[in-house]
Amino acid sequence: MTQKLKWTGVTLIAGAIAVTIIVWRDRETALPPEAEKTEEVWDSTELAQVHYKYGIPIDDFEVEEGIVLKHQNLSSILHGYGVPASKIHEVAERCKGVFDTRRIRAGNKYTLFLANDSLKSPEFFIYEQNATEFVVIDFKESSEAYIGKKEVEKREMTAKVKIHSSLWNAMKEANAEPMLAIALADIYAWSIDFYGIVKGDSIQVIYEQWFVEGEPMNHFEVKGAIFTHAGKAYYAIPYPRGERIAYFDERGNSLQKAFLKAPLRYTRISSRFSNNRYHPVLKINRPHHGVDYAAPTGTPVYTIGDGVVTKRAYQQNGGGNYVTIRHNSIYSSTYMHLSKFAAGIKPGTRVTQGEVIGYVGSSGLATGPHLDFRVFKNGSPINPLAMESPSKEPVAQAEMPRYLQVKDSIVQRLSLL
Repeated sequence: MTQKLKWTGVTLIAGAIAVTIIVWRDRETALPPEAEKTEEVWDSTELAQVHYKYGIPIDDFEVEEGIVLKHQNLSSILHGYGVPASKIHEVAERCKGVFDTRRIRAGNKYTLFLANDSLKSPEFFIYEQNATEFVVIDFKESSEAYIGKKEVEKREMTAKVKIHSSLWNAMKEANAEPMLAIALADIYAWSIDFYGIVKGDSIQVIYEQWFVEGEPMNHFEVKGAIFTHAGKAYYAIPYPRGERIAYFDERGNSLQKAFLKAPLRYTRISSRFSNNRYHPVLKINRPHHGVDYAAPTGTPVYTIGDGVVTKRAYQQNGGGNYVTIRHNSIYSSTYMHLSKFAAGIKPGTRVTQGEVIGYVGSSGLATGPHLDFRVFKNGSPINPLAMESPSKEPVAQAEMPRYLQVKDSIVQRLSLL
């Protein structure tokens, strides 16, 4: 009887402990009625999005945009916002070495960031030099002006175009970018006479175009092309040569032929390309869009590249005896003040690089014997000394296995267009 009572007591105590544990557990996990209705609150400042323009947080300022008008300059623009002349001078001085404030051009865009208060004084001035670069002028005295760059997006695109009149018109008809025609003309300048394109010519091209802020730029990089002209396929395969990209045909030959460095040998330069040179005969300043080579009368003059003679004439109040050669649809060259022409040189004559076309003299307006040498690209004069002379060398033999792999990959992609 005593043993039975003992176990009954133990059972009652254990039961009581179990009930107590369950009650405390429920008290710990149960939420009060008001807590069940409580909502989570997020700090909205943690989610605020900061908007930037030209790397500047625009929410902190009033932003005004404008276009530089004809005859406007930095001074006149800032004066309209109450900036004193002394401050404008100080800003211009801080821009030296970074940007010449006198070179602000009409038609370009500018932006002013104004203080977000009643004074609305300028804090930043931004001038867009071109589609991708802009100048940032901070009005704080301790800050320097700097050049910023917009993010450029490069999109790979393709086009397959049938030509009925010109490459430019064909691009438009195919809803392709017409300015791509200029990039292709530069690449094929030595292979195809773009003045001689015939109906039925075609081109397949893979290219990369730049976009800035979603807008297309006239900047193209041809990644591969096949131009079919008069029934013959002309390949353009890009492949690195040194630090730049050159274009080659399917056998690894360069599409470009080199110009001679100079049309004379063993001479000196007596006058360089200039937009404002003092003329020794006329005694006035005027553009001189050529390079003068001083040399004795009778020194042979050579054509810098293959081409066709388009002019052999005399200009009494200028270049005297001169010859003009069209090298391709892009480049032409002119040789002036000749004493005489080489035998057989006349319009329509085809000449080869290094061929003698005339002899140095002092005909026309000249103080002494020299050659006035000029180069034109798309009809506009360019500095012959700054002109890049493309190499004629093919892909190196050691590089050919790799080049052929690149070529095969590009041609396969072009064939699928």
